[in-house]
Amino acid sequence: MSNLPPNLKRIAFFLQRLPGIGEKTAKRLSFYFLRMPDEDLKAFAESIRDLKETTKKCTVCFNLTENDICFVCENSQRDPSIITVVEDVIDLLSFETGNIYNGYYHVLHGKIDPLNNIGPDELYIRQLLERVQKETNGTEETEVKEIILATNPTMEGEGTAMYIAKQLKTS
Repeated sequence: MSNLPPNLKRIAFFLQRLPGIGEKTAKRLSFYFLRMPDEDLKAFAESIRDLKETTKKCTVCFNLTENDICFVCENSQRDPSIITVVEDVIDLLSFETGNIYNGYYHVLHGKIDPLNNIGPDELYIRQLLERVQKETNGTEETEVKEIILATNPTMEGEGTAMYIAKQLKTS
């Protein structure tokens, strides 16, 4: 990349840090951005700039949204007695593409991973327990009857599911 102009080199180095992007793809994308119409490139740059400012977590399930409540939680046609717990928003979106699940979600935003210093307090587990307890205590309209632990089938995902199951039993 040493022969590239500094601005293209900076873009390529940044793109290379993205998952699944190698040096060749980063160069190709840099040149693609250079050839994009100015309006499109400016709109893309503004979208990236605004990403962190406009994206927030749903106050109910912690899905990503631009509003206080996400598209799932504001849908009153869903079954409020079922909550599926997922590790990440991408997992939630996978469930939604099938269009067969009609309950609500709770997004943990990770998994318990002691090797990377991620414990239960770094995830949204406490909020899940509070949510389930609040909804089953009769302070909400419906009672949660089923919690589906849909963590990934890795050692950390299984450990996270076991931890949550134990917490749910004791609360």
